[in-house]
Amino acid sequence: MSVNGSFDVLVIGSGASGLAAAVSAERAGARVALATKASIQSCNSAKAQGGIQAAFGEDDSPDQHAQDVWKSSHETANMKLVEVLTTEAPSAIHWLEELGVTFTKENGGYRLARCGGASAKRLLQVGDRTGHAITKALRDAAESGGVTLFPKSPLAELSQTEHGWRARAGEHVIDAATVILAAGGRCYAVAEERGELSTNHPGATGEVTKIALDAGAEARDLDALQYHPNGGAWPETMQGYSIPETTRAYGAVLLNADEEEFTDSLGPRDVVSQAIVDEVANGKGVETPDGRPAVYLDTTRISQHDAELSLPYMLRRYRAGGIDPLREKIFTYPVLHYQNGGLVIDADAETTLEGVYACGEIAGGTHGRNRMMGNSLLECVVFGRRAGRAAAEKARA
Repeated sequence: MSVNGSFDVLVIGSGASGLAAAVSAERAGARVALATKASIQSCNSAKAQGGIQAAFGEDDSPDQHAQDVWKSSHETANMKLVEVLTTEAPSAIHWLEELGVTFTKENGGYRLARCGGASAKRLLQVGDRTGHAITKALRDAAESGGVTLFPKSPLAELSQTEHGWRARAGEHVIDAATVILAAGGRCYAVAEERGELSTNHPGATGEVTKIALDAGAEARDLDALQYHPNGGAWPETMQGYSIPETTRAYGAVLLNADEEEFTDSLGPRDVVSQAIVDEVANGKGVETPDGRPAVYLDTTRISQHDAELSLPYMLRRYRAGGIDPLREKIFTYPVLHYQNGGLVIDADAETTLEGVYACGEIAGGTHGRNRMMGNSLLECVVFGRRAGRAAAEKARA
């Protein structure tokens, strides 16, 4: 078996967390390689539309953000990780800006929205393509910074060596002092098994988690999968699409067949999803033209200004399907979206395997058993940066 390269840090995955980790490690002076299953551009992070949370409002604080996370997790999150997440959120935003991300601004400051489960407006956006903007900036930084890339190289094996770890990724065998796992969750595979729709990229199949578990890593809450309350239900081209939660932040509400509000449209994701499922089960849902269960999302209550500034991609997609969300209600039903649990990590994102780190959706604890919107991209950046720095430092030791 010939080794294709020896590095200080090997990152597995090219979503926001993997890219943030690679950039952070490279800037810390490490020799960094990044291997990923498909192309470098393929990931779930780029599909994230809603935004990224950070406490910038005058009526807000990192502690208040942390308390919202704790409540939304139903008091199951690891508060040490939560405090890191919310305390470092503002600096993570400024770091992204330094890399070229331009967040939507208004009246001289960030345009902030209130998302489900939040007690204040703290959601920053780049229109409704926030994930795309963040991953592009991080990818540009990784490619220009000298990170060695191994696209179309899925991780197949990870084993410990005398000097660190050896990975077999596609046709490559790579040695590294430390490894950062940032390969996302398994919701696409679960949806396929269940015959359900999913918002996820087809690469979200979870085999890297299994490889880590087989190597002896510990995990938590792996059964806690999250449904996005507002999956697109009609037209067919929108089925499996995650309607941005910011539609509800800007005034849209959920309605049953009698056009009655039946839940707090800005409640935590699991609560809102369950309310929709229950409403349909109680005979108060509606049916799409192809017979799927749904309720209404009344997007006609969103102002033209808010929609054009913060929801342009969503408008284009629906209008291409013959529906104008500002003139008619749209059909929605929960869709499988996110893996809340994952590998156990500490504050530096190190797993229970020495020298192996995990960040992003593959890691557990930060969200507990239920995640607030806008905290996934934040987790990717905060813990990706931490993992990269820590892995680089350990590689030098």
